[in-house]
Amino acid sequence: MKKQITLLMAVFSLTAMAQRKCATMDKVHERMANDPAFAEKHKEMMDYIYNPQTPRNVFNRGINQPATVVTIPVVFHVLYANSAQNVTDAQIQTQLDVLNKDYRKLNTDFTAVVPAAFRPFAADMEIVFCKATRTPAGVASTGIVRKQVSASFNMENNYYKTSGDPAWDPSKYLNVWIGNLGSTILGFAYLPGDAPTIGEDGLCINYTAFGTTGTAVAPFNKGRTATHEIGHYFGLDHPWGDGSCNGDDGVADTPATYQEYYNCPTFPSNTYACTSTTNGSMFMNYMDYVDDACMAFFTAGQKAVVQATLSGPRVSLLTSNGCAALGLNDVEAIQAIACYPNPASKYFMISSPQTQIDEVEIFNDLGQLVKTQKLTQVNNEINIESLATGTYYLRIYNQGEFVKSDKIIKK
Repeated sequence: MKKQITLLMAVFSLTAMAQRKCATMDKVHERMANDPAFAEKHKEMMDYIYNPQTPRNVFNRGINQPATVVTIPVVFHVLYANSAQNVTDAQIQTQLDVLNKDYRKLNTDFTAVVPAAFRPFAADMEIVFCKATRTPAGVASTGIVRKQVSASFNMENNYYKTSGDPAWDPSKYLNVWIGNLGSTILGFAYLPGDAPTIGEDGLCINYTAFGTTGTAVAPFNKGRTATHEIGHYFGLDHPWGDGSCNGDDGVADTPATYQEYYNCPTFPSNTYACTSTTNGSMFMNYMDYVDDACMAFFTAGQKAVVQATLSGPRVSLLTSNGCAALGLNDVEAIQAIACYPNPASKYFMISSPQTQIDEVEIFNDLGQLVKTQKLTQVNNEINIESLATGTYYLRIYNQGEFVKSDKIIKK
Protein backbone atom coordinates (compact mmCIF):
# COMPACT_ATOMS: atom_id res chain seq x y z
CA MET A 1 0.00 0.00 0.00
CA LYS A 2 2.84 2.40 0.88
CA LYS A 3 4.47 1.70 -2.51
CA GLN A 4 1.17 2.45 -4.26
CA ILE A 5 0.83 5.80 -2.45
CA THR A 6 4.42 6.72 -3.30
CA LEU A 7 3.82 5.85 -6.95
CA LEU A 8 0.61 7.91 -7.06
CA MET A 9 2.42 10.89 -5.52
CA ALA A 10 5.18 10.62 -8.13
CA VAL A 11 2.65 10.47 -10.96
CA PHE A 12 0.81 13.50 -9.53
CA SER A 13 4.07 15.45 -9.27
CA LEU A 14 5.01 14.73 -12.88
CA THR A 15 1.51 15.69 -14.03
CA ALA A 16 1.65 19.01 -12.16
CA MET A 17 5.04 19.83 -13.65
CA ALA A 18 3.76 18.96 -17.13
CA GLN A 19 0.92 21.51 -16.95
CA ARG A 20 1.33 25.13 -17.93
CA LYS A 21 1.64 27.58 -15.05
CA CYS A 22 1.63 31.28 -15.90
CA ALA A 23 2.16 33.55 -12.89
CA THR A 24 1.01 36.80 -14.53
CA MET A 25 -2.34 37.04 -12.77
CA ASP A 26 -0.77 35.88 -9.50
CA LYS A 27 1.44 38.97 -9.71
CA VAL A 28 -1.59 41.19 -10.38
CA HIS A 29 -3.52 39.78 -7.40
CA GLU A 30 -0.44 40.03 -5.19
CA ARG A 31 -0.08 43.72 -5.99
CA MET A 32 -3.79 44.32 -5.40
CA ALA A 33 -3.42 42.77 -1.96
CA ASN A 34 -0.40 44.95 -1.14
CA ASP A 35 -1.65 48.19 -2.71
CA PRO A 36 -5.40 48.94 -2.33
CA ALA A 37 -5.21 51.88 -4.76
CA PHE A 38 -3.73 49.68 -7.48
CA ALA A 39 -6.98 47.80 -8.17
CA GLU A 40 -8.71 50.91 -9.48
CA LYS A 41 -5.69 51.92 -11.58
CA HIS A 42 -5.58 48.42 -13.06
CA LYS A 43 -9.29 48.56 -13.88
CA GLU A 44 -8.99 51.96 -15.58
CA MET A 45 -6.08 50.79 -17.71
CA MET A 46 -7.91 47.61 -18.75
CA ASP A 47 -11.06 49.62 -19.54
CA TYR A 48 -8.93 51.89 -21.69
CA ILE A 49 -7.45 49.16 -23.87
CA TYR A 50 -10.56 46.96 -23.99
CA ASN A 51 -13.03 49.68 -24.99
CA PRO A 52 -11.74 51.30 -28.21
CA GLN A 53 -14.96 53.26 -28.80
CA THR A 54 -14.59 55.45 -25.71
CA PRO A 55 -14.22 59.22 -26.31
CA ARG A 56 -10.52 59.04 -25.57
CA ASN A 57 -9.81 56.59 -28.34
CA VAL A 58 -11.89 58.49 -30.88
CA PHE A 59 -9.93 61.62 -29.99
CA ASN A 60 -6.38 60.24 -29.97
CA ARG A 61 -6.38 56.97 -31.87
CA GLY A 62 -5.72 58.64 -35.23
CA ILE A 63 -2.40 60.01 -33.98
CA ASN A 64 -1.02 57.04 -32.10
CA GLN A 65 -2.69 54.02 -33.69
CA PRO A 66 -0.01 51.91 -35.40
CA ALA A 67 -0.93 51.68 -39.09
CA THR A 68 1.87 49.38 -40.28
CA VAL A 69 3.85 46.43 -38.98
CA VAL A 70 5.46 47.42 -35.68
CA THR A 71 9.02 46.38 -34.80
CA ILE A 72 9.73 45.76 -31.11
CA PRO A 73 13.38 45.87 -29.92
CA VAL A 74 14.14 43.01 -27.50
CA VAL A 75 17.01 42.58 -25.07
CA PHE A 76 17.56 39.09 -23.66
CA HIS A 77 19.04 38.92 -20.14
CA VAL A 78 20.43 35.41 -19.53
CA LEU A 79 20.80 34.76 -15.78
CA TYR A 80 22.50 31.42 -15.24
CA ALA A 81 23.73 29.65 -12.12
CA ASN A 82 25.52 26.92 -14.10
CA SER A 83 26.49 26.12 -17.66
CA ALA A 84 23.32 24.08 -18.22
CA GLN A 85 21.19 27.21 -17.67
CA ASN A 86 23.30 29.41 -19.95
CA VAL A 87 21.09 29.18 -23.04
CA THR A 88 22.96 29.60 -26.32
CA ASP A 89 22.65 32.34 -28.91
CA ALA A 90 21.17 29.71 -31.22
CA GLN A 91 18.44 28.85 -28.69
CA ILE A 92 17.62 32.54 -28.29
CA GLN A 93 17.29 32.82 -32.06
CA THR A 94 14.81 29.92 -32.12
CA GLN A 95 12.62 31.80 -29.65
CA LEU A 96 12.82 34.98 -31.69
CA ASP A 97 11.86 33.01 -34.81
CA VAL A 98 8.81 31.55 -33.05
CA LEU A 99 7.63 34.98 -31.91
CA ASN A 100 7.98 36.42 -35.39
CA LYS A 101 5.98 33.58 -36.91
CA ASP A 102 3.29 33.49 -34.21
CA TYR A 103 2.68 37.26 -34.18
CA ARG A 104 2.49 37.42 -38.00
CA LYS A 105 0.29 34.29 -38.37
CA LEU A 106 3.10 32.57 -40.25
CA ASN A 107 3.42 29.54 -37.96
CA THR A 108 3.44 26.38 -40.05
CA ASP A 109 1.25 24.46 -37.58
CA PHE A 110 -1.69 26.88 -37.92
CA THR A 111 -3.81 24.70 -40.24
CA ALA A 112 -2.97 21.48 -38.41
CA VAL A 113 -3.83 22.84 -34.96
CA VAL A 114 -6.65 25.33 -35.55
CA PRO A 115 -9.97 23.74 -36.57
CA ALA A 116 -11.58 25.06 -39.76
CA ALA A 117 -14.43 26.55 -37.70
CA PHE A 118 -12.03 28.90 -35.88
CA ARG A 119 -9.62 29.79 -38.69
CA PRO A 120 -11.66 32.82 -39.91
CA PHE A 121 -11.15 34.45 -36.48
CA ALA A 122 -7.34 34.29 -36.72
CA ALA A 123 -5.34 37.52 -37.04
CA ASP A 124 -1.93 38.67 -38.14
CA MET A 125 -0.91 40.81 -35.15
CA GLU A 126 1.43 42.84 -37.39
CA ILE A 127 4.23 42.80 -34.84
CA VAL A 128 7.80 41.67 -35.39
CA PHE A 129 10.57 41.36 -32.83
CA CYS A 130 14.27 42.10 -33.29
CA LYS A 131 17.31 41.70 -31.07
CA ALA A 132 18.37 45.18 -30.00
CA THR A 133 21.31 46.50 -32.01
CA ARG A 134 22.12 49.31 -29.61
CA THR A 135 22.00 49.95 -25.88
CA PRO A 136 20.03 52.87 -24.39
CA ALA A 137 23.31 54.82 -24.50
CA GLY A 138 23.66 54.15 -28.24
CA VAL A 139 26.49 51.58 -27.98
CA ALA A 140 26.38 48.68 -30.47
CA SER A 141 24.90 45.51 -28.98
CA THR A 142 23.93 41.94 -29.87
CA GLY A 143 20.74 42.29 -27.84
CA ILE A 144 21.95 39.59 -25.43
CA VAL A 145 23.34 40.15 -21.92
CA ARG A 146 24.74 37.26 -19.89
CA LYS A 147 25.36 37.19 -16.15
CA GLN A 148 26.24 34.36 -13.81
CA VAL A 149 24.20 34.35 -10.59
CA SER A 150 24.54 32.37 -7.38
CA ALA A 151 23.06 28.88 -7.03
CA SER A 152 20.63 30.29 -4.46
CA PHE A 153 19.51 33.19 -6.70
CA ASN A 154 15.74 33.85 -6.45
CA MET A 155 14.85 34.46 -10.09
CA GLU A 156 11.17 35.27 -9.53
CA ASN A 157 11.80 38.13 -7.11
CA ASN A 158 15.24 39.41 -8.10
CA TYR A 159 15.55 39.09 -11.90
CA TYR A 160 15.44 42.90 -12.42
CA LYS A 161 17.63 43.89 -9.45
CA THR A 162 21.39 44.38 -9.38
CA SER A 163 21.75 40.78 -8.17
CA GLY A 164 20.05 39.86 -11.44
CA ASP A 165 20.34 42.24 -14.39
CA PRO A 166 18.58 45.64 -14.44
CA ALA A 167 16.23 46.40 -17.30
CA TRP A 168 17.17 48.45 -20.30
CA ASP A 169 14.76 51.39 -20.61
CA PRO A 170 11.36 49.59 -20.60
CA SER A 171 9.78 52.45 -22.54
CA LYS A 172 12.06 51.61 -25.50
CA TYR A 173 12.78 47.88 -25.16
CA LEU A 174 10.96 44.65 -24.37
CA ASN A 175 13.15 43.11 -21.68
CA VAL A 176 13.21 39.30 -21.51
CA TRP A 177 14.89 37.66 -18.52
CA ILE A 178 15.75 33.96 -18.87
CA GLY A 179 16.64 31.89 -15.82
CA ASN A 180 15.59 29.26 -13.31
CA LEU A 181 12.03 29.82 -12.04
CA GLY A 182 11.82 26.37 -10.48
CA SER A 183 9.68 23.40 -11.45
CA THR A 184 6.21 24.97 -11.47
CA ILE A 185 6.27 28.48 -13.02
CA LEU A 186 6.93 28.73 -16.75
CA GLY A 187 6.91 32.52 -16.86
CA PHE A 188 5.09 35.79 -16.27
CA ALA A 189 4.84 39.25 -17.82
CA TYR A 190 3.21 42.34 -16.38
CA LEU A 191 0.12 43.76 -18.05
CA PRO A 192 0.46 47.40 -19.24
CA GLY A 193 0.86 49.71 -16.26
CA ASP A 194 0.82 46.85 -13.72
CA ALA A 195 4.52 46.47 -12.86
CA PRO A 196 5.22 47.66 -9.29
CA THR A 197 8.36 49.39 -10.55
CA ILE A 198 9.41 50.36 -14.07
CA GLY A 199 12.38 48.02 -13.85
CA GLU A 200 10.20 44.93 -13.40
CA ASP A 201 8.29 45.45 -16.66
CA GLY A 202 8.89 42.74 -19.26
CA LEU A 203 8.94 38.95 -19.57
CA CYS A 204 10.50 36.65 -16.96
CA ILE A 205 10.71 33.08 -18.32
CA ASN A 206 12.02 29.70 -17.20
CA TYR A 207 15.02 28.46 -19.17
CA THR A 208 13.24 25.09 -19.60
CA ALA A 209 10.33 26.74 -21.45
CA PHE A 210 12.33 29.01 -23.72
CA GLY A 211 12.87 28.48 -27.43
CA THR A 212 12.75 25.14 -29.24
CA THR A 213 16.18 23.60 -28.66
CA GLY A 214 18.82 23.22 -25.97
CA THR A 215 17.32 23.53 -22.48
CA ALA A 216 13.67 23.58 -23.64
CA VAL A 217 11.74 20.61 -22.26
CA ALA A 218 8.57 19.06 -23.72
CA PRO A 219 5.67 19.77 -23.70
CA PHE A 220 6.84 23.41 -23.49
CA ASN A 221 9.60 23.24 -26.11
CA LYS A 222 8.00 25.06 -29.05
CA GLY A 223 8.47 28.62 -27.80
CA ARG A 224 4.80 29.25 -26.99
CA THR A 225 5.37 30.26 -23.35
CA ALA A 226 6.96 33.48 -24.60
CA THR A 227 4.17 33.95 -27.15
CA HIS A 228 1.59 33.58 -24.36
CA GLU A 229 3.34 35.80 -21.81
CA ILE A 230 4.09 38.59 -24.30
CA GLY A 231 0.36 38.50 -25.05
CA HIS A 232 -0.08 39.58 -21.42
CA TYR A 233 2.60 42.25 -21.90
CA PHE A 234 0.39 43.68 -24.66
CA GLY A 235 -2.73 43.58 -22.46
CA LEU A 236 -4.33 40.21 -23.22
CA ASP A 237 -6.01 38.16 -20.50
CA HIS A 238 -6.63 34.43 -20.27
CA PRO A 239 -9.89 33.35 -21.98
CA TRP A 240 -11.48 32.55 -18.62
CA GLY A 241 -10.73 35.99 -17.15
CA ASP A 242 -11.51 35.95 -13.44
CA GLY A 243 -12.76 32.37 -13.61
CA SER A 244 -16.47 33.12 -13.59
CA CYS A 245 -18.70 33.23 -16.63
CA ASN A 246 -19.61 36.81 -15.68
CA GLY A 247 -16.03 37.98 -16.21
CA ASP A 248 -14.12 36.46 -19.14
CA ASP A 249 -11.24 37.99 -21.10
CA GLY A 250 -13.31 40.87 -22.52
CA VAL A 251 -12.72 39.77 -26.13
CA ALA A 252 -15.88 39.07 -28.11
CA ASP A 253 -14.47 36.47 -30.52
CA THR A 254 -12.93 34.18 -27.86
CA PRO A 255 -15.74 31.97 -26.44
CA ALA A 256 -16.12 32.39 -22.68
CA THR A 257 -14.82 29.61 -20.42
CA TYR A 258 -14.74 29.35 -16.65
CA GLN A 259 -11.29 27.78 -16.31
CA GLU A 260 -8.20 26.83 -18.26
CA TYR A 261 -7.65 23.87 -20.58
CA TYR A 262 -4.53 21.74 -20.17
CA ASN A 263 -2.56 19.24 -22.24
CA CYS A 264 -4.03 18.64 -25.74
CA PRO A 265 -7.86 18.46 -25.70
CA THR A 266 -9.83 17.01 -28.57
CA PHE A 267 -11.92 19.39 -30.67
CA PRO A 268 -14.72 20.18 -30.04
CA SER A 269 -14.74 20.45 -26.26
CA ASN A 270 -17.32 22.11 -24.04
CA THR A 271 -15.78 20.81 -20.81
CA TYR A 272 -15.18 24.31 -19.39
CA ALA A 273 -17.38 26.31 -21.76
CA CYS A 274 -19.75 28.85 -20.21
CA THR A 275 -22.20 28.04 -23.01
CA SER A 276 -22.07 24.75 -24.92
CA THR A 277 -21.85 25.19 -28.69
CA THR A 278 -21.14 23.06 -31.74
CA ASN A 279 -17.54 24.30 -31.92
CA GLY A 280 -16.94 24.40 -28.17
CA SER A 281 -14.06 26.27 -26.53
CA MET A 282 -11.17 27.96 -28.35
CA PHE A 283 -8.60 26.10 -26.25
CA MET A 284 -6.02 26.26 -29.07
CA ASN A 285 -5.70 30.03 -28.60
CA TYR A 286 -2.26 31.22 -27.48
CA MET A 287 -3.72 32.66 -24.28
CA ASP A 288 -5.04 29.34 -22.93
CA TYR A 289 -2.96 26.79 -20.97
CA VAL A 290 -2.68 23.90 -23.43
CA ASP A 291 0.68 22.40 -24.44
CA ASP A 292 2.87 24.31 -26.89
CA ALA A 293 2.03 21.96 -29.75
CA CYS A 294 -1.70 22.51 -29.26
CA MET A 295 -1.91 26.35 -29.37
CA ALA A 296 -1.58 28.20 -32.66
CA PHE A 297 -3.32 31.57 -33.04
CA PHE A 298 -4.56 34.95 -31.82
CA THR A 299 -7.94 36.38 -32.87
CA ALA A 300 -8.94 39.68 -34.48
CA GLY A 301 -10.50 40.74 -31.18
CA GLN A 302 -7.24 40.12 -29.37
CA LYS A 303 -5.41 42.10 -32.05
CA ALA A 304 -7.69 45.09 -31.34
CA VAL A 305 -6.64 44.98 -27.68
CA VAL A 306 -2.95 44.85 -28.60
CA GLN A 307 -3.39 47.74 -31.04
CA ALA A 308 -5.04 49.79 -28.28
CA THR A 309 -2.12 49.01 -25.98
CA LEU A 310 0.30 50.21 -28.64
CA SER A 311 -1.76 53.40 -28.92
CA GLY A 312 -1.46 54.20 -25.22
CA PRO A 313 0.50 52.52 -22.43
CA ARG A 314 3.13 51.05 -24.77
CA VAL A 315 3.11 53.80 -27.40
CA SER A 316 6.77 54.63 -26.69
CA LEU A 317 7.81 51.33 -28.29
CA LEU A 318 6.63 52.67 -31.65
CA THR A 319 9.39 55.27 -31.74
CA SER A 320 12.21 53.27 -30.16
CA ASN A 321 15.50 53.22 -32.02
CA GLY A 322 16.62 50.05 -30.25
CA CYS A 323 16.97 48.17 -33.52
CA ALA A 324 17.87 51.01 -35.88
CA ALA A 325 17.86 54.78 -36.04
CA LEU A 326 14.41 55.95 -37.14
CA GLY A 327 15.30 59.56 -37.90
CA LEU A 328 12.07 60.96 -36.47
CA ASN A 329 11.23 64.48 -37.49
CA ASP A 330 9.87 66.95 -34.93
CA VAL A 331 6.23 66.46 -35.97
CA GLU A 332 6.37 62.67 -35.55
CA ALA A 333 8.09 63.02 -32.18
CA ILE A 334 5.42 65.42 -30.89
CA GLN A 335 2.63 63.20 -32.21
CA ALA A 336 4.09 60.34 -30.16
CA ILE A 337 3.11 62.15 -26.93
CA ALA A 338 0.15 60.22 -25.49
CA CYS A 339 -2.34 60.77 -22.65
CA TYR A 340 -4.12 57.71 -21.22
CA PRO A 341 -6.37 56.22 -19.93
CA ASN A 342 -9.10 58.52 -21.14
CA PRO A 343 -11.74 58.91 -19.69
CA ALA A 344 -10.08 58.67 -16.27
CA SER A 345 -11.39 58.91 -12.72
CA LYS A 346 -8.38 59.45 -10.45
CA TYR A 347 -5.28 59.68 -12.61
CA PHE A 348 -3.96 59.60 -16.16
CA MET A 349 -0.52 59.23 -17.71
CA ILE A 350 1.40 61.52 -20.06
CA SER A 351 3.98 59.59 -22.08
CA SER A 352 6.59 61.43 -24.15
CA PRO A 353 9.14 58.94 -25.50
CA GLN A 354 10.87 61.16 -28.05
CA THR A 355 10.29 64.80 -27.04
CA GLN A 356 11.49 66.50 -23.86
CA ILE A 357 8.59 67.94 -21.85
CA ASP A 358 8.64 69.35 -18.33
CA GLU A 359 5.24 70.82 -17.45
CA VAL A 360 1.52 70.42 -18.11
CA GLU A 361 -1.28 72.91 -17.46
CA ILE A 362 -4.86 71.68 -17.11
CA PHE A 363 -7.80 73.98 -17.92
CA ASN A 364 -11.53 73.40 -17.39
CA ASP A 365 -14.11 74.02 -20.12
CA LEU A 366 -14.40 77.68 -18.97
CA GLY A 367 -10.72 78.21 -19.74
CA GLN A 368 -9.73 78.43 -16.07
CA LEU A 369 -6.36 76.95 -15.03
CA VAL A 370 -7.13 74.26 -12.44
CA LYS A 371 -3.84 72.37 -12.12
CA THR A 372 -0.17 72.64 -13.03
CA GLN A 373 2.31 69.81 -12.67
CA LYS A 374 5.98 69.31 -13.42
CA LEU A 375 6.88 66.37 -15.69
CA THR A 376 10.12 64.60 -14.83
CA GLN A 377 9.79 61.14 -16.43
CA VAL A 378 9.10 59.57 -19.82
CA ASN A 379 5.82 58.35 -18.26
CA ASN A 380 4.24 60.81 -15.81
CA GLU A 381 1.25 60.13 -13.56
CA ILE A 382 -1.19 63.05 -13.18
CA ASN A 383 -3.62 62.89 -10.25
CA ILE A 384 -7.04 64.40 -11.06
CA GLU A 385 -9.04 62.91 -8.19
CA SER A 386 -9.89 66.37 -6.83
CA LEU A 387 -11.23 67.68 -10.15
CA ALA A 388 -14.94 67.72 -10.93
CA THR A 389 -16.41 65.48 -13.62
CA GLY A 390 -16.06 66.99 -17.08
CA THR A 391 -13.76 67.75 -20.00
CA TYR A 392 -10.34 69.31 -19.40
CA TYR A 393 -7.83 70.74 -21.85
CA LEU A 394 -4.08 70.23 -21.58
CA ARG A 395 -1.20 72.45 -22.62
CA ILE A 396 2.16 70.71 -22.52
CA TYR A 397 5.44 72.64 -22.36
CA ASN A 398 9.19 72.27 -22.35
CA GLN A 399 11.26 75.03 -20.74
CA GLY A 400 8.37 77.46 -21.11
CA GLU A 401 7.84 76.71 -24.83
CA PHE A 402 4.46 75.27 -25.88
CA VAL A 403 4.79 71.72 -27.31
CA LYS A 404 1.32 70.20 -27.67
CA SER A 405 -2.33 70.49 -26.62
CA ASP A 406 -4.61 67.58 -25.73
CA LYS A 407 -7.75 66.89 -23.74
CA ILE A 408 -8.81 64.51 -20.98
CA ILE A 409 -12.27 63.51 -19.73
CA LYS A 410 -12.72 63.15 -15.95
CA LYS A 411 -15.47 60.67 -15.18
